[in-house]
Amino acid sequence: MAWFKRTNKGIQTPTESKKEAPDGLWYKTPSGKIVHMRELRNNSYVSPEDDYHVRIGSKEYFEILFDHNKFEELDEDMSSADPLKFIDSKPYPTRIEATQKKSGLKDALRSAVGNMNGKPIVIACMDFSFIGGSMGSVVGEKIARAIDHSLQNKIPFLMISKSGGARMMEAGFSLMQMAKTSAKLALLAEAKIPYISLLTDPTTGGVTASYAMLGDFNIAEPGSLIGFAGPRVIRETIGKDLPKGFQSAEFVKEHGFLDFIVDRRSLKNKLSTLLRMLEN
Repeated sequence: MAWFKRTNKGIQTPTESKKEAPDGLWYKTPSGKIVHMRELRNNSYVSPEDDYHVRIGSKEYFEILFDHNKFEELDEDMSSADPLKFIDSKPYPTRIEATQKKSGLKDALRSAVGNMNGKPIVIACMDFSFIGGSMGSVVGEKIARAIDHSLQNKIPFLMISKSGGARMMEAGFSLMQMAKTSAKLALLAEAKIPYISLLTDPTTGGVTASYAMLGDFNIAEPGSLIGFAGPRVIRETIGKDLPKGFQSAEFVKEHGFLDFIVDRRSLKNKLSTLLRMLEN
């Protein structure tokens, strides 16, 4: 039939008239599975075909955990200073300003209070998109203030870690946050207020060496990279080859540093169950 046959040969469409699929519509996992972003969002940003947990930030975690995505953000306008007048390839304030503009974040951590399955909770969540989730003075101070809010209101505290470690541009000021946050968590323990630490991909450096491993429960997402130093540094220090996958959440749990691994799709209900256990 004529309408099934192309009568005009050599039809060409100009480049400017061609329809392209918009960017950001699909996500490809490391194993090659392709999933539509809408389906990914509806599945808590976990690929339904291979269970790959996509790296997400505070916006997505708040959306998953807070009831109806309703919360009050704490200290939202806090921003880094430049105590050391640090300059590498560019001045530190310039880097901060550029990262804020690109990421839409003030720093590498957001904290908020809201309800999770009807129960109040304070959540502090790190964002890897802000200078690799590095821990600077603002991160430490916002965690400390979030813990203060938990103490004052006697409500549980959840820390979601995702970090490359201490922020080199703040040197000693960054390392001091390890002690400050750990001391605040000791006050939380004395007051018998529950603290759950969730380690996500990746959690490394000074974050692992401080608040990330100090929870009443230390839990992690599947496949997360968890460690202190990188494999090359460890290998050169101890002079031995390392087991395959020795910094995976599964390996860390097997050796007693995690209580359990939880799928993100069941995270909200698992956390609620844990908190009920800690309240009793």
